[in-house]
Amino acid sequence: VQLQASGGGLVQAGGSLRLSCAASGRTFSSYAVGWFRQAPGKEREIVAAISNSRSGGSILYADSVKGRFTASRDNAKNTVYLQMSSLKPEDTAVYYCAASRLRLGVGQNEYHYWGQGTQVTVSS
Repeated sequence: VQLQASGGGLVQAGGSLRLSCAASGRTFSSYAVGWFRQAPGKEREIVAAISNSRSGGSILYADSVKGRFTASRDNAKNTVYLQMSSLKPEDTAVYYCAASRLRLGVGQNEYHYWGQGTQVTVSS
């Protein structure tokens, strides 16, 4: 599986952005997918995780983004999205999408395929 993230940019606090992650491969629906972020000087952390389709596509969110971010997947388009609203300066980070052969993953060591990051910068 190859992943290509896009949609990052510079936005003011309170604004919105939508990240996309396009995946290759005909069995994309069988993979769990996740969004991670890494801020300067900090560890990479999970933002949202979506289970594979066989598991119903359940979604988990980090507490820091609950109610503000919405993750979704469109298996017909082999694409995963992260809609980010009410953005805060502390959301500034490089955002990564990843795919896992597991049913659902919450740790980065559970993900086997990674896209390149896309920078999100939120100004105050």
